[in-house]
Amino acid sequence: MEDQDYMRLALELAKRGCGWTNPNPMVGAVLVKHGRIIGQGYHTRYGELHAEREALKACTESPEGATMYVTLEPCCHHGKQPPCTDAILEAGIARVVVGSEDPNPLVAGKGLERLRVQGVEVATGVLRDACDALNQVFFHFIQTRRPYVVMKYAMTMDGKIATRTGASQWITGEAARRRVHQDRHRYAAVLAGIGTVLADDPLLTCRLEGGKNPIRVLCDTHLRIPLHSQIVRTAREVPPILAAVSPEPGRKAALEDAGCRVWTLPEREGRVDLRALMERLGEENIDSLLLEGGGALNWAALEQGIVQKIQAYIAPKIFGGAAAKTPVAGIGVELPSQAVRLKNTVVVQLGKDFLLESEVDGNVYGDC
Repeated sequence: MEDQDYMRLALELAKRGCGWTNPNPMVGAVLVKHGRIIGQGYHTRYGELHAEREALKACTESPEGATMYVTLEPCCHHGKQPPCTDAILEAGIARVVVGSEDPNPLVAGKGLERLRVQGVEVATGVLRDACDALNQVFFHFIQTRRPYVVMKYAMTMDGKIATRTGASQWITGEAARRRVHQDRHRYAAVLAGIGTVLADDPLLTCRLEGGKNPIRVLCDTHLRIPLHSQIVRTAREVPPILAAVSPEPGRKAALEDAGCRVWTLPEREGRVDLRALMERLGEENIDSLLLEGGGALNWAALEQGIVQKIQAYIAPKIFGGAAAKTPVAGIGVELPSQAVRLKNTVVVQLGKDFLLESEVDGNVYGDC
């Protein structure tokens, strides 16, 4: 096996931590000695051992003189765990092969330099693109301290997210809906607008067996959410965050008594300022967010430059209707040249439906 083969294995290990490590990165590590794998591990959960220490703990023989393959540069600072560089040096690892360099200012090449100074052979950039892609969320959050935002919507082939009567359940099939629940597990939070809640009364939880519920965030400028809504009725089990502007004290108290968290945020054009909301979520260490809004909220998110990725689930159906809703509403752009530009599009078939996933070009709106 070559370096790339071992790094591929480390990547597969890292993915097992998906949804559990936030706001830490997903990391996998493999130890190889004399052409044999003697240990492997991954970062299983936020606050637990890092991948390097997990691999060392799992060793079937002495790791002295071995090569460690790790998807992300080993840390060299004290956090919830001690530095992984110390563990590598104490174990007598001779060579370390790294996929991604860590943009965290506390690391940022310092981990690799510490190993080199101590005589460890270091190789970098093995399967770098794949390793970087694994931790898009972490890289964005550690550098901006704002959540990585994924705008998700399901629509028909004629671009409708509901019929002319407002009916929307269901546009896509079970395979596509299962993928949505996987992403609710993967990302730290889910964001919707009050319009979605009033129309559909969603739970916005993860219904995968063994999955993790996201933090439910709702943009509700005037706190119109009904006390009998599913989100409020389940607030004790999964406390939601209600983002409002100058909420009425009595209404705020009633929702807080029900288990909701109510945040008072600045106003922008009569609605919650989404940039201010992202800043506040970042302060709470919420590193990622799945935006499941309607057309108005989606346009506001694009206009304010908070979106990093678009997920468009497309069903082979036609609804028609001039008044039927579309995924992005608002005022829109005046000219084609002003379009929100997307890049790096990937297409995945899910049952009869298709998922188009694209990154937002950060040069269009704000600094997204």
